[in-house]
Amino acid sequence: MGKIICILPVAGMGKRLQPHTFTIPKVLLPVGGKPILGHLIEFIKSLEIKTIIFVIGHLGEKIVNYVKKDFPEIDSIFVRQKDFLGLGYAISLTKKYVDSPVFINLGDTLIEADVKKYLSKNKSWVAVKKVNDPKRFGVAVIDKNGLIKKVVEKPKDFVSDKAICGMYFFKNSKLLFQCLDEIIKKDVKTAGEYQLTDAIQKMIEKGEKIFIYEIDKWFDSGKIESLLETNHYFLEKNKPSYNQVFSVVINPPVYISPDAELRNCVIGPYVSIGKGVSLSNVIVRNSIINDKAIIKNVVLQNSVIGYSAHLIGNLQAINLGDSSVVNLTGEEETSTL
Repeated sequence: MGKIICILPVAGMGKRLQPHTFTIPKVLLPVGGKPILGHLIEFIKSLEIKTIIFVIGHLGEKIVNYVKKDFPEIDSIFVRQKDFLGLGYAISLTKKYVDSPVFINLGDTLIEADVKKYLSKNKSWVAVKKVNDPKRFGVAVIDKNGLIKKVVEKPKDFVSDKAICGMYFFKNSKLLFQCLDEIIKKDVKTAGEYQLTDAIQKMIEKGEKIFIYEIDKWFDSGKIESLLETNHYFLEKNKPSYNQVFSVVINPPVYISPDAELRNCVIGPYVSIGKGVSLSNVIVRNSIINDKAIIKNVVLQNSVIGYSAHLIGNLQAINLGDSSVVNLTGEEETSTL
């Protein structure tokens, strides 16, 4: 396998993950004890790809700082996206940095598959997964050999159930950018945006052979429910170690930061607890509790608690943003538990 450059679009606003994404890019939200972006970069490194082009936008400096601090060994290029005109437009901004085959992985897409083996086949492909409701996705129409005949963005009528998952490999990157330039110059938009699928369709029309790569596990961490599902998967897969704590019952798998303070709690399964978190009299399962959150007297499940959030009272589920305070007890809140 020769040189491959990765494009990682991470400029999205993450509206479906608000209020958390008001203060942090969605790719820096943690699952399984690590930011989504950390999982992605480690996956890309496992493919022996040395150069990653990050397309950044909303709160982009936080992404730059994270990558430089946690992955200094990566050859990182940061391209700022000022106008949000679609995925095709975002990819087009990287043109001058790409001089080889290109691997594209969307920033909220985590896939478990033997991608390294498939890259070695030296043919262009698009990752797909069979879905029950293809109207929500871009889909690939294929022939009997798995060759893509047509791609359609969110079809109103059924044409295929092979949903495009957000992972692509293009052997002919020059043609990719030619087709992106063409749809932008001619103002070809679908749903008001320049779509990567439209450029792929142009490539096919110009004779490029692009196959499907059908995968089994696909995690789109673009909303709270799927973020928790992804957290569940990585905890189950990695089974992080943790320290036993007096007065705390732990039902693995869980991730608990070593400096978290827990007292009179039942934790897990499928809970991630970040740095500096303080929990007292808490029962929690299937949830993500971010750094420096303080929680007291709560039974909690299926929830995401933001950075430095304070939660006191008897709730069952909540989506609480960074630095928010919820106190349902009437008692005076203090900074420590």
